[in-house]
Amino acid sequence: MYLGISSSLRHKNPEDWALKHKELGLKSVVFPVDYTAGEQTYMKYKDAAEKNGLLIAEVGIWRNTLAKDLNERKKCIEYAINQLKMADKIEAVCCVNVVGTPYGPRWDGGYRQNFSEELWKLAVSMIQQIIDTSNPQKTKFSIETMPWMIPSNPDEYIRLINDVDRPQFAAHLDVVNMITSPERYFFNDLFLKECFDKLKGKICSCHLKDIRLKEEYTFQLEECPCGNGSLDLELFAKLATLENEKMPMIIEHLSSDEEYIQSVKYVQKRLKNFCLN
Repeated sequence: MYLGISSSLRHKNPEDWALKHKELGLKSVVFPVDYTAGEQTYMKYKDAAEKNGLLIAEVGIWRNTLAKDLNERKKCIEYAINQLKMADKIEAVCCVNVVGTPYGPRWDGGYRQNFSEELWKLAVSMIQQIIDTSNPQKTKFSIETMPWMIPSNPDEYIRLINDVDRPQFAAHLDVVNMITSPERYFFNDLFLKECFDKLKGKICSCHLKDIRLKEEYTFQLEECPCGNGSLDLELFAKLATLENEKMPMIIEHLSSDEEYIQSVKYVQKRLKNFCLN
């Protein structure tokens, strides 16, 4: 596995950005600028990453490409297309988004209709449009697994990959996002194996975090930093490394650079047999 963080860290320029990640012993990075920065700028970041031996793991989109307002949807899809084009130029492993929803006020929120056949067809068509328009040659387009929208389990992801039917489409695995039941929580080792078994050969990047059960009724789970929950991190790292020795494993959702640095040191110590140097 190639450890990385979603923070771009406070930095002065592309070389400073890359050096700070390298000095932490990281091997992969999340790209810190979008296509609007301009080709001259984003290529400098690409060159800095390459010079320092850093794999560009992810380019983020994070827009509602299924927005209810059709003008907004069009703008979001155009943004996604341009992000994927940039990702291909910088040779990122993947360009990632969540599928989005037209059914409520929160663009990544949970709604019953998120699992409707209507949404499924919209999602397949949207993904195909983004890939076909961008035509990436070196980068995969991916949809992050989620707790309350598709794909919320490995079977849904397999179906989505089959229905999209594009070689440039691959799985972005966030296991914690899919742990939504007592079975998956208490037997997360079995769920990890299920994910990697069913999605074998199709996973391009992973998010690395943890999950814990709250004591309040009813059954409530919360995401937490690595080591503060019950996820079998060693098994996760082992399975990811078996899938791909250079699998990006990105720590995310911490609130400060200091917390990221602390988490990196913890993960490197705990998973020293899997963090490739």
